[in-house]
Amino acid sequence: MQIFRRKTKADELIERYQQPLYWHIRRLVVSHDDAQDVLQDTFVQIFLHLSELRNADLERVWVYRIATNEALQWLRKKHEFVSLDTDEVSSLADSLMAEEYVDTGDALLLLFQQAIISLPTMQQAVFNLRYYDELPYDDIAEILNTTQGAAKTNYHIAKEKISNYILNHQ
Repeated sequence: MQIFRRKTKADELIERYQQPLYWHIRRLVVSHDDAQDVLQDTFVQIFLHLSELRNADLERVWVYRIATNEALQWLRKKHEFVSLDTDEVSSLADSLMAEEYVDTGDALLLLFQQAIISLPTMQQAVFNLRYYDELPYDDIAEILNTTQGAAKTNYHIAKEKISNYILNHQ
Protein backbone atom coordinates (compact mmCIF):
# COMPACT_ATOMS: atom_id res chain seq x y z
CA MET A 1 0.00 0.00 0.00
CA GLN A 2 1.42 3.35 -1.03
CA ILE A 3 0.88 6.33 1.23
CA PHE A 4 0.47 9.68 -0.50
CA ARG A 5 1.80 12.72 1.24
CA ARG A 6 0.20 16.04 0.54
CA LYS A 7 2.59 18.66 -0.82
CA THR A 8 3.53 21.29 1.71
CA LYS A 9 4.19 24.94 0.92
CA ALA A 10 7.90 24.17 1.34
CA ASP A 11 7.67 21.39 -1.26
CA GLU A 12 5.94 23.74 -3.67
CA LEU A 13 8.58 26.44 -3.20
CA ILE A 14 11.41 23.98 -3.82
CA GLU A 15 9.71 22.66 -6.93
CA ARG A 16 9.01 26.14 -8.28
CA TYR A 17 12.25 27.92 -7.39
CA GLN A 18 15.07 25.38 -7.12
CA GLN A 19 16.32 25.73 -10.71
CA PRO A 20 15.84 29.50 -11.17
CA LEU A 21 17.40 30.28 -7.79
CA TYR A 22 20.32 27.94 -8.45
CA TRP A 23 21.15 29.79 -11.68
CA HIS A 24 20.62 33.20 -10.10
CA ILE A 25 23.01 32.29 -7.28
CA ARG A 26 25.43 30.57 -9.67
CA ARG A 27 25.77 33.69 -11.78
CA LEU A 28 26.80 35.60 -8.65
CA VAL A 29 29.13 33.10 -6.96
CA VAL A 30 30.33 31.36 -10.18
CA SER A 31 31.25 27.95 -8.75
CA HIS A 32 28.73 25.09 -8.95
CA ASP A 33 29.66 23.75 -5.51
CA ASP A 34 29.40 27.19 -3.92
CA ALA A 35 26.07 27.80 -5.65
CA GLN A 36 24.77 24.51 -4.27
CA ASP A 37 25.84 25.52 -0.75
CA VAL A 38 24.28 28.97 -1.04
CA LEU A 39 21.08 27.47 -2.49
CA GLN A 40 20.84 25.13 0.49
CA ASP A 41 21.33 28.06 2.87
CA THR A 42 18.69 29.97 0.91
CA PHE A 43 16.08 27.27 1.34
CA VAL A 44 16.91 26.96 5.04
CA GLN A 45 16.21 30.70 5.40
CA ILE A 46 13.05 30.43 3.31
CA PHE A 47 11.71 27.61 5.50
CA LEU A 48 12.70 29.35 8.74
CA HIS A 49 10.86 32.50 7.69
CA LEU A 50 8.01 31.02 5.69
CA SER A 51 5.47 32.35 8.17
CA GLU A 52 6.62 35.89 7.32
CA LEU A 53 5.42 35.57 3.72
CA ARG A 54 2.12 37.39 4.04
CA ASN A 55 1.35 38.24 0.44
CA ALA A 56 1.47 35.40 -2.10
CA ASP A 57 1.81 37.99 -4.90
CA LEU A 58 5.23 38.92 -3.49
CA GLU A 59 6.48 35.34 -3.23
CA ARG A 60 8.92 35.55 -6.16
CA VAL A 61 10.42 38.81 -4.92
CA TRP A 62 10.66 37.39 -1.40
CA VAL A 63 12.53 34.20 -2.40
CA TYR A 64 14.84 36.08 -4.79
CA ARG A 65 15.62 38.60 -2.06
CA ILE A 66 16.59 35.80 0.32
CA ALA A 67 18.70 34.09 -2.39
CA THR A 68 20.42 37.35 -3.31
CA ASN A 69 21.14 38.20 0.32
CA GLU A 70 22.57 34.73 0.92
CA ALA A 71 24.78 35.00 -2.18
CA LEU A 72 26.00 38.49 -1.24
CA GLN A 73 26.67 37.35 2.32
CA TRP A 74 28.68 34.42 0.95
CA LEU A 75 30.65 36.79 -1.31
CA ARG A 76 31.40 39.08 1.65
CA LYS A 77 32.70 36.10 3.61
CA LYS A 78 34.93 35.20 0.66
CA HIS A 79 36.19 38.82 0.45
CA GLU A 80 35.02 39.11 -3.14
CA PHE A 81 32.48 41.87 -2.51
CA VAL A 82 34.72 44.48 -4.12
CA SER A 83 35.38 44.89 -7.81
CA LEU A 84 37.81 42.34 -9.18
CA ASP A 85 41.02 43.24 -10.96
CA THR A 86 41.90 41.74 -14.34
CA ASP A 87 43.92 38.86 -12.89
CA GLU A 88 41.08 37.89 -10.53
CA VAL A 89 38.55 37.98 -13.40
CA SER A 90 40.86 35.75 -15.44
CA SER A 91 41.21 33.39 -12.49
CA LEU A 92 37.44 33.18 -12.04
CA ALA A 93 37.02 32.72 -15.78
CA ASP A 94 39.56 29.88 -15.71
CA SER A 95 37.67 28.21 -12.89
CA LEU A 96 34.45 28.74 -14.84
CA MET A 97 35.98 27.04 -17.90
CA ALA A 98 37.11 24.12 -15.75
CA GLU A 99 33.58 23.52 -14.43
CA GLU A 100 31.92 20.42 -15.84
CA TYR A 101 28.57 22.26 -15.81
CA VAL A 102 29.65 24.97 -18.27
CA ASP A 103 29.73 24.76 -22.07
CA THR A 104 33.01 26.41 -23.01
CA GLY A 105 32.60 25.91 -26.75
CA ASP A 106 31.30 29.40 -27.41
CA ALA A 107 34.14 31.90 -26.99
CA LEU A 108 31.86 34.96 -27.19
CA LEU A 109 29.55 33.54 -24.52
CA LEU A 110 32.55 32.89 -22.28
CA LEU A 111 33.78 36.45 -22.85
CA PHE A 112 30.27 37.68 -21.98
CA GLN A 113 30.43 35.73 -18.69
CA GLN A 114 33.88 37.15 -17.94
CA ALA A 115 32.50 40.65 -18.53
CA ILE A 116 29.65 40.02 -16.08
CA ILE A 117 32.07 38.65 -13.47
CA SER A 118 34.15 41.83 -13.80
CA LEU A 119 31.22 44.04 -12.72
CA PRO A 120 30.84 45.37 -9.19
CA THR A 121 28.52 43.11 -7.21
CA MET A 122 25.46 45.40 -7.25
CA GLN A 123 25.67 45.92 -11.03
CA GLN A 124 26.21 42.19 -11.48
CA ALA A 125 23.14 41.38 -9.38
CA VAL A 126 20.94 43.93 -11.17
CA PHE A 127 22.15 42.79 -14.59
CA ASN A 128 21.54 39.12 -13.83
CA LEU A 129 18.07 39.73 -12.40
CA ARG A 130 17.05 41.82 -15.40
CA TYR A 131 18.82 40.01 -18.25
CA TYR A 132 18.57 36.37 -17.21
CA ASP A 133 15.61 36.30 -14.83
CA GLU A 134 13.70 38.97 -16.81
CA LEU A 135 12.43 40.65 -13.66
CA PRO A 136 10.89 44.11 -13.84
CA TYR A 137 12.82 46.99 -12.28
CA ASP A 138 10.36 47.39 -9.41
CA ASP A 139 10.93 43.74 -8.39
CA ILE A 140 14.70 44.16 -8.72
CA ALA A 141 14.55 47.28 -6.54
CA GLU A 142 12.56 45.37 -3.91
CA ILE A 143 14.93 42.38 -4.01
CA LEU A 144 18.05 44.53 -3.67
CA ASN A 145 16.51 47.04 -1.27
CA THR A 146 17.13 49.97 -3.59
CA THR A 147 15.07 52.30 -5.76
CA GLN A 148 13.71 51.55 -9.19
CA GLY A 149 15.80 54.41 -10.60
CA ALA A 150 18.97 53.00 -9.05
CA ALA A 151 18.15 49.56 -10.47
CA LYS A 152 17.71 51.05 -13.96
CA THR A 153 20.91 53.05 -13.67
CA ASN A 154 22.91 50.03 -12.48
CA TYR A 155 21.53 47.93 -15.32
CA HIS A 156 22.41 50.45 -18.00
CA ILE A 157 25.88 51.06 -16.56
CA ALA A 158 26.41 47.29 -16.42
CA LYS A 159 25.37 46.92 -20.08
CA GLU A 160 27.83 49.63 -21.08
CA LYS A 161 30.66 48.04 -19.09
CA ILE A 162 29.92 44.62 -20.56
CA SER A 163 29.98 46.03 -24.09
CA ASN A 164 33.27 47.82 -23.44
CA TYR A 165 34.78 44.73 -21.84
CA ILE A 166 33.89 42.57 -24.83
CA LEU A 167 35.18 45.15 -27.32
CA ASN A 168 38.47 45.49 -25.42
CA HIS A 169 39.05 41.74 -24.98
CA GLN A 170 38.25 40.31 -28.40
